[in-house]
Amino acid sequence: MDDSRQEPTDKSLISAARDGDDGAFARLVGRYKRRVFKLAARFACDSDELEDICQNVFIKVYEHLPVFRNDAPFEHWLTKIAVRACHDTLRSRRHMKYYTHIDDMAVELPDAAGGVEQEARQARQFLKYAMSRLSPDEQLIITLLELEEFSVREASEATGWSEANVKVRAHRARQALKRVVEEHDEKYC
Repeated sequence: MDDSRQEPTDKSLISAARDGDDGAFARLVGRYKRRVFKLAARFACDSDELEDICQNVFIKVYEHLPVFRNDAPFEHWLTKIAVRACHDTLRSRRHMKYYTHIDDMAVELPDAAGGVEQEARQARQFLKYAMSRLSPDEQLIITLLELEEFSVREASEATGWSEANVKVRAHRARQALKRVVEEHDEKYC
């Protein structure tokens, strides 16, 4: 077997990138860009914001690579940076009106002619509306635990919150989401 064709490890790419090998860093980006993109897509309002989040994540990774300790997998460290960048985006958006087009949205009930695709589109539309009604912390924890299927421990590691704090925030976020759904139902049904 020819060992020269094996993929380099994260550790070797990190070491090379720290030594100034931009190609090694580009390979790390290539290896993890889908993971970062998938996570960031849960938080971005549009493709421009998605691109900005991903770019910010990899800039932060590049800038902080010299302090990465290699005591945990690189992917965990990268995910933590991505989660914090997404959280920063949510908090900065708090003062903007990104969701003006869905603020008082009435989600139409699907008709028989619309089919499954229309129901799925309306469900996504309502989820986006409901999530926009939550605080940035609530949006973050619901997204991590429910949509990204992080464990409580993984969410704790990614956010820097204790596991107990993650559980409390998750409970409160679910209650807030439930209130949004109930308020919508009272208003439009």
